Amino acid sequence: MTSLTTQLERYLDVRRRLGYDLSFSERVLRRFTGFADAQAIDHITVDLFLRWKEHFGSADNNTWSHRLGMIRLFARWLQNIDPRTEVPPPGLIPGKYRRRRPYIYSDEQIAAIVSAAARLHSPYGLRGWTCSTLFGLIAVTGLRVSEAIGLDEQDVDLDKAVLTIRRGKGGKSRFVPVSATTAGRLGAYRTERNRILGASPGPFFLSEEGQRPSDCGIRYCFAKVCQSIHLRDRQDFYKHGRGPRIHDLRHTFAVRTIMDWYRRGLDPDREMNKLSTYLGHSNPNHTYWYIEAVPELLRLASERAERSIAAGGTA
Repeated sequence: MTSLTTQLERYLDVRRRLGYDLSFSERVLRRFTGFADAQAIDHITVDLFLRWKEHFGSADNNTWSHRLGMIRLFARWLQNIDPRTEVPPPGLIPGKYRRRRPYIYSDEQIAAIVSAAARLHSPYGLRGWTCSTLFGLIAVTGLRVSEAIGLDEQDVDLDKAVLTIRRGKGGKSRFVPVSATTAGRLGAYRTERNRILGASPGPFFLSEEGQRPSDCGIRYCFAKVCQSIHLRDRQDFYKHGRGPRIHDLRHTFAVRTIMDWYRRGLDPDREMNKLSTYLGHSNPNHTYWYIEAVPELLRLASERAERSIAAGGTA
């Protein structure tokens, strides 16, 4: 009998080779297959999904609709290998997955997150350096968590103040310029990291074990930091709690950039393609989504359109 976790490893390998970012879906799928393995079940059925849902804990239908989509993709792939596989129907969970409205951090909150992260305890102090630098980098560049974690030493050119993103969503690469201040902070991290672990040509960000930090580990540290500054409720048993997410740092960067265009009188339509490229969006519509998702941005866009109409022009 081949376990579902073994099949999952094959599935993830295929998807990675196609360039997909699996940092989030992998965590969900591993919990699902781990549950199946514990029940000695080696193929996917609708009943298995529903029992896992019952066991997994509380979440709204929006979240479960998203998880269902991940299981359906895995099941469709597995169906070609194991005809016993049942693909859960798309309407199994009432409602439709909708993108969560982003949480926009204030400057004070971001500063508090970076400061609290620097105080994270570890035997040699590298955990605080890694988390505070990584969280700060995401906040000032809008990188995805997986992109920041995926940086290698060769990808960080501090002389030119440019990052090379080789593990972007969909397997696409891009260059991300950074400010002199950010380059200085990355340089300070490199110096401290090398002092503790020695110079290495591998990952730029390292754990104290000398390994690339895991996505789950970084999100856990972020949740703990947010709990410590009361942005999230404290929870027992290593649960992250509910509240602002690390990905909202990326959203905050994008929203503030777009708001700055409106306040400076720039044409958002002309600037949007630049921001889409910078953020690594495959479709500019994914960037325009921020205008609809953030009330203040929608208000600024409406005011601009009204001024243009009053002037007899176009928005």
